[in-house]
Amino acid sequence: MEEEGQVVIRSSTGEEPITQYKVCKLNVVPKEIFVKFRKEVEGYRVGVNLEFHTAPYKEDLARLVIKPLAPNQRWKFTYDPWHREVRLLSKKIPITKFLNFQVGVGHRFQLLATGWKWKLNTYFGGDGISSVRNKTSVRFIPGVNFRFGWKADYVLPEVIGDLGTGEPLFNMNCGQLQASLDKVEAIFSN
Repeated sequence: MEEEGQVVIRSSTGEEPITQYKVCKLNVVPKEIFVKFRKEVEGYRVGVNLEFHTAPYKEDLARLVIKPLAPNQRWKFTYDPWHREVRLLSKKIPITKFLNFQVGVGHRFQLLATGWKWKLNTYFGGDGISSVRNKTSVRFIPGVNFRFGWKADYVLPEVIGDLGTGEPLFNMNCGQLQASLDKVEAIFSN
């Protein structure tokens, strides 16, 4: 049953009709909200991050972050008092224009466990679905910035056809777009 005002594209292959809700889906409720307080102290940036996670884990965190301001220093130190965990992380190191590498070592005092992690990530995805992840910064007033982390997963539209093969002369895949606002950060610095 079609609703009034609903866009329906019928497939010539007998598949289920494609609605506008399957073609484009937008989610503007952020999964993470950060409030960051930063202060520069003798060549270091000292910050307190308050993190509020809405999905899938409803968990709130606080972190102390220390990192050098020198551009050739590629590390940061974090302390999470609620989980009693310390970490020393490298900054994201660009390997190519779209590929980053990050490595870190950490210790969780409650579990008496030490371990390391590494991450290789990119702004673009694969598996037939392309993905773009980005952060957009907006300066509100001097000392107050907002940063929005967003993601768009998409499949590009495709028009195909056949002649003399028994297949439809014209067939169209409308593509898909799923966009979401994943993170909102309010950054207060002086």
